[in-house]
Amino acid sequence: MHPVQVGVCGWGDHDLYPPGTPAREKLRLYAGHFPVVEVDSTYHAIAPPERMKRWVDETPEAFRFVVKAYRELTGHGRPRHAPERSWTELVREMTESVKPVVDAGKLSMMLFQFPPWYDCAAKHVKYLRKVREAFADFPLAVEFRNRSWFTADMREKTLRFLEDHAMIHVVCDEPQAGEGSIPVVPAVTHPEHALVRFHGRNVEGWNGSGLPDWRDVRYAWRYSDEELDEWVPRIRELQKQARQVTLLFNNNSQGDAAENAKQMIRKLGLKPVGPAPAQQELFDFMEDGMG
Repeated sequence: MHPVQVGVCGWGDHDLYPPGTPAREKLRLYAGHFPVVEVDSTYHAIAPPERMKRWVDETPEAFRFVVKAYRELTGHGRPRHAPERSWTELVREMTESVKPVVDAGKLSMMLFQFPPWYDCAAKHVKYLRKVREAFADFPLAVEFRNRSWFTADMREKTLRFLEDHAMIHVVCDEPQAGEGSIPVVPAVTHPEHALVRFHGRNVEGWNGSGLPDWRDVRYAWRYSDEELDEWVPRIRELQKQARQVTLLFNNNSQGDAAENAKQMIRKLGLKPVGPAPAQQELFDFMEDGMG
C-alpha cells in the first residue's frame, strides 16, 4: 500500500464503466482504477454487515474504505421514515456494520462530517468526546463545516483537541463561502492518518440549499492543473507527518471527480493500482489458456 492513496467519494456515479454496467459490478471495476473509496451511502442509512462483507470480498487485499458515519450520529437529524433508535442502538448498529471491513483490515477510517451549524461551542466539544468514547476502537476522522473552529484564536485549540483525542483532522478544499465553510488547514493530528477531501470551489452553489437543483450544482467544479498543483507541496508536507495520506475527490456534480483524481495521481507520480479480483481471475485464465 502506497503512503498516498487517491480515490473518490462513492463509486456509482462516475464515468469509469462501460455503458450498461450493472450497479452490482461497479465496485469491482472501480477498484481497478483507485485503491480507496469513500462509502457515502452509510450517511443516509447504516449498511447491513452482509453488504459490507460483500464489498470487502469484491475488492483487492490492499483496497481501503473510508466509511461515512450515519447522519444521526453527526447532528444532521433523522430522515423521514427512518426508525427511531436510541444513541446506544445507533452506536451498536454502526459498529456492527463496519465490523466486516475492520476484520478484513480494510477500514482506513470512519468519517464524521458535521453540518454547517455545528459551531465551536461547549456542547459540541462535549459531544465529540462522547463520539470518541463510543467508537474508541476505530480511527475517527472529523470534518467541520463551520468556520468558528478555525478562527485565529481557536485554530490551534481545535487541532490540539483532535490530537489529544486521537482524532483525524480532515483537511478540506472547498468554496470560501462564509460561516458555513472552513479554510484550508493542512495540519496532521494523528500519526497514522491524514485525510484531504476535495469539494470543489463553487462559491455560488455552496450555500444555496433553498434552490431546487442545489445538490446537483453544489459540488460542480473541475479543478484546473494550477489548482491541483497548489496541493502537491501540501501533500508532501502531510506525508512527513502521517504514515498514510488519503485524498478523496467529492466534486462530482458534473462528473469531474474521477478525472481530477487521476490527474492528481499523475502529478504525485503514483503508480496505478492493480486489477480487482475479478479482473485478475480473467488475466490468470487468459495466461493459462495461452500456456
